[in-house]
Amino acid sequence: MIEIENLRGYYKKDAIIISLHAQERLRQRGIKQKDIKNCVMTGEIIEQYPDDFPFPSCLIFGYTVHNIVIHVVMSDEGTIGRIITAYFPNTEKFESDLRTRKGRNK
Repeated sequence: MIEIENLRGYYKKDAIIISLHAQERLRQRGIKQKDIKNCVMTGEIIEQYPDDFPFPSCLIFGYTVHNIVIHVVMSDEGTIGRIITAYFPNTEKFESDLRTRKGRNK
């Protein structure tokens, strides 16, 4: 299971990689790297994906530097963290709290 403190530690050590996919999505969505960092440093893990390949990943709920809800998908690769994607969640896929995926047990 991924621990948020490990992911924050990668930021503190400047051991973060942003995948090419994430770079493109961030550009398209107008999300800045400082927003992702703020999310990871102050947010919480709301879903775990232990079977993701090649490394387990998780979904982090947090806020941009302008206090807008954001989700970040990040992997823990043992010595580095990798940003896989980030997006602004909506109520089509998430409950009104933007933390709980629709259709999942609460």
